[in-house]
Amino acid sequence: MTATFIWGATFVVVKEALTDATPIAFLAVRFTLASLLMLALMGHGRIDRRAILPGVVLGIFLFAGFISQTWGLLYTTPSKSAFITGFSVILVPIIIWFRGSRLRPATVVGSLLGLLGLYCLVLPSRLETVNRGDFFTLLGAVAFAFHIVLVGSYTRRFSFRQLVPAQILVVGLLSTLSLPFDPSLHLAWTPRLIFALVVTAVLATCVAFTAQNWAQQYTPASHAAIIFTLEPLFAALTSRLVIAEHLGGRALLGAALIMAGMIVSELWGGSVPSPPSG
Repeated sequence: MTATFIWGATFVVVKEALTDATPIAFLAVRFTLASLLMLALMGHGRIDRRAILPGVVLGIFLFAGFISQTWGLLYTTPSKSAFITGFSVILVPIIIWFRGSRLRPATVVGSLLGLLGLYCLVLPSRLETVNRGDFFTLLGAVAFAFHIVLVGSYTRRFSFRQLVPAQILVVGLLSTLSLPFDPSLHLAWTPRLIFALVVTAVLATCVAFTAQNWAQQYTPASHAAIIFTLEPLFAALTSRLVIAEHLGGRALLGAALIMAGMIVSELWGGSVPSPPSG
């Protein structure tokens, strides 16, 4: 839940930072800084060879998710982006099912409640219009769903202390390699951008992904997805505090449905099988 709070709270921060940097430039600096910190603190300057391949796989999906989500934030609102990203909640059980694991009905019900709660939560934020930012964000949601499932599989075979620096390093490298292909490359070192980079690199990347990878050693991917439905709630609350976005009755109903989804999944979902390894 710590990771979810941090990610939700940084939607507005990233949205504001994109005034001073293009998405690829922002991600390149953010993840390069984060990977250097994590290599020093967790990997002691090196990565176990056995963790390289799973780290690359996780990094590719993470890069796809973040580049799509960050690019989408250029054209859509933070709360709307959070809702569409939350679509990964319903995708995770479907991916697990396709990989051959049996899902308990309570887990499916919990996911549906979470998705309905997400819809109610951001309904006041003018969802009637769909733009290209929404499409990019939807692609990101698909990538994040696969990332959640794979983290649940890999953390049972590899140390999260090796997996986390490896995947963050891959995202930094892919972002940096993509810079020449950005026709509108822009990076202005304003106090706002520096603040956003520090917050997202240290808290939203180093702290949050370490918490996620550690926790998913013990929490099935489908249960983790339910917890991640709190991300838009935290995003909406942050938007309320920072840009005075109004939270009406539907938003409160959405928060209640999200909590109901968590309770149903955790209390009656039982021990949900993990995805097959490999």
